[in-house]
Amino acid sequence: MENIRNFSIIAHIDHGKSTLADRIIQHSGVVPEREFRNQILDNMEIERERGITIKSQTINIPYKAKDGKEYLLNLIDTPGHVDFHYEVSRALASCEGVLLVIDASQGVEAQTIANLFSAMEENLKIIPVINKIDLPTADIDKVKEQIEKELALDPGEAILCSAKEGIGIEDILEAIVRYIPAPEGDKQKPLTALIFDATYDVFRGTIVSCRIFDGRIKPGDVITLMSGNSRFTVEETGIFRLSRISVNELYAGSVGYIIAGIKDVNEVKIGDTITLSTNPASSPLSGFRESKPVVFSSIYPVSSEDYESLKDALAKYKLNDAAFVYQKDSSAALGLGFRCGFLGLLHLEIVQERLETEFSQSVIMTIPTVQYRFTLSNDQTITIDNPLYYPDPSKIKKCEEPYVNITIYAPEKYFGAIMKVGMDRRGINSRFNYPRQGQVELRFEMPLSEVIFDFHDKLKSITQGYGSFDYEFFEYRESKVVKLDILINGEKIDALSMIIYEENAYRRAKGICEKLKGTIPKQQIRIDIQAAIGSKIISRSTISPFRKDVIAKCYGGDITRKRKLLEKQKEGKKKMKVVGSVVIPQNAFISVLKIENE
Repeated sequence: MENIRNFSIIAHIDHGKSTLADRIIQHSGVVPEREFRNQILDNMEIERERGITIKSQTINIPYKAKDGKEYLLNLIDTPGHVDFHYEVSRALASCEGVLLVIDASQGVEAQTIANLFSAMEENLKIIPVINKIDLPTADIDKVKEQIEKELALDPGEAILCSAKEGIGIEDILEAIVRYIPAPEGDKQKPLTALIFDATYDVFRGTIVSCRIFDGRIKPGDVITLMSGNSRFTVEETGIFRLSRISVNELYAGSVGYIIAGIKDVNEVKIGDTITLSTNPASSPLSGFRESKPVVFSSIYPVSSEDYESLKDALAKYKLNDAAFVYQKDSSAALGLGFRCGFLGLLHLEIVQERLETEFSQSVIMTIPTVQYRFTLSNDQTITIDNPLYYPDPSKIKKCEEPYVNITIYAPEKYFGAIMKVGMDRRGINSRFNYPRQGQVELRFEMPLSEVIFDFHDKLKSITQGYGSFDYEFFEYRESKVVKLDILINGEKIDALSMIIYEENAYRRAKGICEKLKGTIPKQQIRIDIQAAIGSKIISRSTISPFRKDVIAKCYGGDITRKRKLLEKQKEGKKKMKVVGSVVIPQNAFISVLKIENE
């Protein structure tokens, strides 16, 4: 145990965390040079396409230090985006120390501070690393000043490196073995292992990733999952390199995996404690704090026949993404589905893409919403996250919506543009200061519903990619909201309904009608698209029918013959309008999500 070091790399998005992990792995020689590729721990195609880390990955790295000792370094990689902060908290619960990476040209940003606080809550050793020192715009002295003033860390401990060029990697590895403490624990005590991740294998069942705090475990042991008291026999134990490497046993301080033939994915819960059935622990480990979703949307299969396969896919996906929550739901237009909770709009997009690419599920997602709190005339309080259950307006005494404290870091020259966007999104009590020359920090109190849609994209756009933000739930405040319904040929489409701030209703309704007009294909009948609040229509668009040329086969002849064919077509269209229904393509539901809230 004295030669084990469990650590994580935390950073703001795009500060070079994945590149630093690549250089550390390359330096250890775990991966042959011919098999190496950039972003080696980002093994999902979607991560490589977007250039971001979505899933925390674990790898065991052997390292021979300058003192001559052989060390085992367990690196648990973490995402950087605010929507995946829950992944970071799970990784930190399994570590004794972290590398806090800061970009030498951009300095301390929103997620840098948020991740620092998370590490401090876990009482971890924090080693600051100043990355990208090879850039012409790097200002090392300024960043060291920020480390001292804004992070309250010793700038003298900061390690200078360039992950891209491989500069300073040896210094970082030496700092890990010197400053990060060895794990505490007792191999002779009853087994306690914390489950921090899991994946599903078709042949082996559920593969559990865990950190052993006390005791030891080997193949043949009978284990108990303490939350459900279910028992299984261990088939294999091992550690993570780029692939799974089986070992004879795992002991206190180790990070590895356990395969125990767990076929039912619902048996495994992230944050649960594993112990031995023959010598059980007296109490489970504290685990992780519960994830609280802030964005809600419903998922439906494109074909109702795929409902069961979608149900199985969501159960397997939940193993690998503990922040994702779901329950059964139904829609008059889309049939049976699931109501899902997410940590943000990017989290929602990632879930949708992973379901389609990894589980071959074609799904339709409804417009995302947040949780609103309604007080009715009988003083009953209800919480609604689905427009389907919006109460009778005549019985609503007051409505409250969630507000968040949002912190924005950006270059000073974008101050005016950021203030305008903040005010446009109903931001109030704006405060600002200048933490360093040329950099501004702005704080707003803002409704969460204004943040979840495209605020991140808008901020990046107006600040040319230099702006960053973080937010945390603040409180519920009274607000005027209404339910906006979308009707197609008089039929209400509940999957497109939304709860929206009253003053924004007309602008959003007009945008939705225009978007649907562009995505629903022409048919042989006229299609009326309407947006309504209650019985009042506030916006509409019309898709004109395409006209089949029924007289094309007439080469001259009496005009009465042509008129007869046109009258016959007219009668057919009248009948079609009575009995026909409009087919709405899948991309119409998705396109509504991408309307800019301007």
